[in-house]
Amino acid sequence: MKTIDQVQAEQPTQEDQCWRGSLDLQFAKINGKTFPKRAYSTAPLRIQRPFYPAAAPNNCQSVIVHTAGGMVGGDQLDIAITAETDTQALITTAAAHKVYRTEDNWAEQTIRMTVEPGAYVEWLPQELILFNGGRFRQTVRVELEPSGVWIGWDVTRFGRSARGETLTQGHWRSQTEIWQQGTPLWIDRQQLTGGTEVLHSYHGLAGYPVVGTFLLLGQAMASEHITAIRTLIETQGPTPGELGVTQLEQGLVVRYRGPSSQMARQYFMHIWQYLRTETLGKKAYIPRVWGV
Repeated sequence: MKTIDQVQAEQPTQEDQCWRGSLDLQFAKINGKTFPKRAYSTAPLRIQRPFYPAAAPNNCQSVIVHTAGGMVGGDQLDIAITAETDTQALITTAAAHKVYRTEDNWAEQTIRMTVEPGAYVEWLPQELILFNGGRFRQTVRVELEPSGVWIGWDVTRFGRSARGETLTQGHWRSQTEIWQQGTPLWIDRQQLTGGTEVLHSYHGLAGYPVVGTFLLLGQAMASEHITAIRTLIETQGPTPGELGVTQLEQGLVVRYRGPSSQMARQYFMHIWQYLRTETLGKKAYIPRVWGV
């Protein structure tokens, strides 16, 4: 018969029940075609078989699946992506990323990317939904080699606003850094605490539940492209929320705050399609998992 101490020792602790998922994804150009030559993952992360649009056989689209459906405090996800020279890869996610309410520990996600010379990488995940009381911390760092191009977006919804939920408690931290040969091209650190004035302040969320950032780095943007993107946004009709486009030394940034994560993604998708066609000479093929 087991003693009480033995039974207690066998009970899974909160730490034992947390996910420690990882994904190591490496793209290479083989016989003129981009292919994930390494795709190692541990639960709850999984990578689907790459998809190639019929009209663009070198446009490698990879979808990350989170099989657990969401994160809780103590969960940790570690994603490493390398795009070798002259590869072209689009990485997205199969569904929205949910972070559930937790009492203490943070849910954490770390993303590290290396974009080698001549490579073109698109990091276009579906939105993050931070439930009221959730605690989430994300770090994204990109090492961008000369002549490499990186496009990325991030859309976050604070609370399940469709149900009337707001972020009265919880925490969110986000840190994005893009480096090129030891020089920072973009460093952006943000944080938000539920129930604070920043949720309603004009200099914060201004009462909106959704924020988003779109980035292109590694290629200078002519002023006419910035003007064209602003015109493109205006042609979509009255913007629910606020949208701003800023020219950077080697790219551009677009910021959104408003009521709808779907609308944020629609605006970002139109901008992405324009940039791919007009500045990179490549047609944009929408991933099937986006459902648009």
